[in-house]
Amino acid sequence: MEEIVTEARPLKPPVKRQRRRWSWNTVKEQRQLIYMSVPLLAYIILFAYVPVTGWTMAFQDYKPALSFGEQTWVGFKHFQFLFTDDNFMRVLRNTLAMSIINLVLGFVTAIILALLLNEIKKTFWKRTVQTISYLPHFLSWIIVTGIVATSLASDGIINDLLMKLNLIDKPIIWLSEGKYFWGVVGASHVWKELGWNTIIYLAAMSSIDPALYEAADIDGANRYHKMWSITLPGIRPTIVILLIMSVGHILEAGFEVQYLLGNGLIMDWSETIDIFVLKYGIAQGNYSLATAGGIFKTFVSITMLLLANWTAKRLGEERLL
Repeated sequence: MEEIVTEARPLKPPVKRQRRRWSWNTVKEQRQLIYMSVPLLAYIILFAYVPVTGWTMAFQDYKPALSFGEQTWVGFKHFQFLFTDDNFMRVLRNTLAMSIINLVLGFVTAIILALLLNEIKKTFWKRTVQTISYLPHFLSWIIVTGIVATSLASDGIINDLLMKLNLIDKPIIWLSEGKYFWGVVGASHVWKELGWNTIIYLAAMSSIDPALYEAADIDGANRYHKMWSITLPGIRPTIVILLIMSVGHILEAGFEVQYLLGNGLIMDWSETIDIFVLKYGIAQGNYSLATAGGIFKTFVSITMLLLANWTAKRLGEERLL
């Protein structure tokens, strides 16, 4: 028998997709979409970019009574004051600490709750728990801080419960000792936003192929193995994207909860950059200092967002840009 010899054909290189060139015909074809985006674009320009012109106040000794041309330019004077002022360093420490606490607690608790809710087979109980958990999201911080202050009072439910469990001998005045304040803020954020933060994780879990769980059952995997090997890897891109977005708000520790729960006894622990700007910038008429503080927050947010996105790219994870 004759052997059949086949020649190996060289593989063709992958065809690169050609980017569609921009032209007026393209604009004409998509004019309806462009018309629909005009109001949104105008809104963004008006409320997001036009106010940026006010950043010039950070480089001036701004006086509201004077026109733009009559202002005195001082360069980076106000920025130098911020980074040499002990009060600003203190509020920067408080802001970073509370932001990191909120970020870690918010992510961990939301993912855990989503995993537990995903394991509930009874639809009625699952919806009931989910509804109860995200109802606090719709309460304003005014109401939430009132509930927190009442619960943490000397005769509040927290002290009563701890005393009945023999964990403390006498009531603790939680809001008069600074060492407790960061934990109170973190717990308040978790209680208010926990259920709401789980919604997007549950939505990501619903897109996981059920065949993966069926194959795991055949292999003898229990629920914890399926959580670790299927559910968590399935929602990892969502976790990474949300983490990148949250890192961009690393200096957004909040304003209402610190302002409403804070007092003179714990001022060294409760003040954030936003309260510093309000107290020393706006209330005292130093608008240049307030603007410099806002620019600093924006610069840090953009830097952290780009750094987190670059790190995700280097690790081969999903990214925003």
